[in-house]
Amino acid sequence: MPNRRRKREPDDGGGAGGDESKRDLDLRITNILAEYRAPRPARRAFPLLELNGRLLAEEDEEGEAEVVSPLTAPAPALPVVVVDGRPSKRRVVAGGGGGGGDEASPYQRRLWVKDRSSEWWELRSSPGYPEAEFLREFRMGRATFGMVCDALGAAVAKEDTALRAAIPVRQRVAVCVWRLATGEPLRLVSKRFGIGISTCHKLVLEVCAAIRSILMPRFLRWPDRGSAAAAAVKASFEASSGVPDVVGAMYTTHIPIIAPKVHVASYFNRRHTERNQKTSYSITLQGVVGPDGSFTDVCIGWPGSLADDQVLDKSALQQRAAAGMMEGSWVVGGASYPLTDWCLVPYTHQNLTWTQHAFNEKVADLRGVAVDAFSSLKSRWACLQKRTEVKLQDLPVVLGACCVLHNICEARGEAMPPELRVEVEDDLTVLDNPVRSDAAAKARDKIAHNLLHRGLAGTAFF
Repeated sequence: MPNRRRKREPDDGGGAGGDESKRDLDLRITNILAEYRAPRPARRAFPLLELNGRLLAEEDEEGEAEVVSPLTAPAPALPVVVVDGRPSKRRVVAGGGGGGGDEASPYQRRLWVKDRSSEWWELRSSPGYPEAEFLREFRMGRATFGMVCDALGAAVAKEDTALRAAIPVRQRVAVCVWRLATGEPLRLVSKRFGIGISTCHKLVLEVCAAIRSILMPRFLRWPDRGSAAAAAVKASFEASSGVPDVVGAMYTTHIPIIAPKVHVASYFNRRHTERNQKTSYSITLQGVVGPDGSFTDVCIGWPGSLADDQVLDKSALQQRAAAGMMEGSWVVGGASYPLTDWCLVPYTHQNLTWTQHAFNEKVADLRGVAVDAFSSLKSRWACLQKRTEVKLQDLPVVLGACCVLHNICEARGEAMPPELRVEVEDDLTVLDNPVRSDAAAKARDKIAHNLLHRGLAGTAFF
């Protein structure tokens, strides 16, 4: 027998209940919309200070200034304009992007920035600030600082915009010089000069790049072979030591860095780690110094795991020598460098003769010129004494700027405060095979013989 579905009779009670539920739902929705559309009480908002230090204020009926926020402020009245002979209203949007300056917008754009105090820098830039304090803090006097600002003005100056006034050139240079001189963290530099942290970092790199591109060709130059400058350098070194044809003294130091993310083992400094009992990473800074203590050649940025002779082989100085530009000249170095046709180093074997002792003393005096220059460099620019926040790829620019500013200060006679003086600490090594040229060994023996028999050797070895 087939199944038959029984037809359900309509339930009058159920239909009435459905209509009542619908009415309740409509009533709740109506109440929610009424609460949403009800006027909310005005809230007093205190936003950040407006750009250029001005507050947006609206005068109330009693004449008191009320600070308003772009989120809670009422929409300004629409101006009446005439379009095709008929009055119309349009929203004028200030500072809108995309070319839609006259499109309708519910609110007007208002720009805000954090208010920072530059009182610290304004005090030091005032004419009444003591010269001695300015020299101690910025490592250079006002005249030298002004010369640097004038030289870099065209490269670092910025124009004012509709949103803000540009930072002056002197303040830009001061941020960079203070950062190099003290090595302070960027957050402290930001508070001193009243500039954002990211802006301070950007200013340091921009000014250092300008120093390297504009001032380095003027103040850090190699004396060309046969030039009057090279002859003057040789004469000065020979007058002080008796060693002829010396054009510079060479030294290599290490600059501590934060462990890089790539090639960590290449920058691991084993000698510093063993001495300080603390894991150290570094990059190298090789420099040649003239008789006045200024740098004439620098090689920056090779990993700290390389020995001094390896850094020398990769430097532009070695390339200059390979091209024959060092013929007839000596660069004096320590025992960590090899003896070549142009690099003069002390004797390192055992049982030295009196002649060899005397020669080593003269070489040590010449090398001391480079050691003193590197000591002044690290003393004057304290950022070289500790690990820096600068990225590894930007460090050569910063270190090059330090060397250039050092030369400027030395050339203008800027005194170094004695309390800031530090000594360089670099471990000296002796090469297993220090002699790379037999002709250079004979030339060294001849120089040592002449020093002793001309009475220029001294008597400290007796």
